[in-house]
Amino acid sequence: MAKKLYVGNLSYNTTEDSLRGLFSGFGAVSSVKIIMDRDSGGSKGFGFIEMGSDEEAAAAIAGTNGKDFEGRQIRVNEAMDKPRNPRQGGNW
Repeated sequence: MAKKLYVGNLSYNTTEDSLRGLFSGFGAVSSVKIIMDRDSGGSKGFGFIEMGSDEEAAAAIAGTNGKDFEGRQIRVNEAMDKPRNPRQGGNW
């Protein structure tokens, strides 16, 4: 079962390919997504990685959290599902 990880404090120049390369050393990477600002189109400095298993995710966290990547000390931990509230329109 895939495990989703949060990766924060990314360089604004980090690409999904470079992030995949870093995490592929710890196991199968199912998906990579760097979150982009919808107005500027630039990176928001964080993203998500899906690893193939819980064991691979644990190894990736242990091997990357707090480490320097592309000039930034990245933060890596298990992603928490954020409850999404539908936007309320027009009621101020």
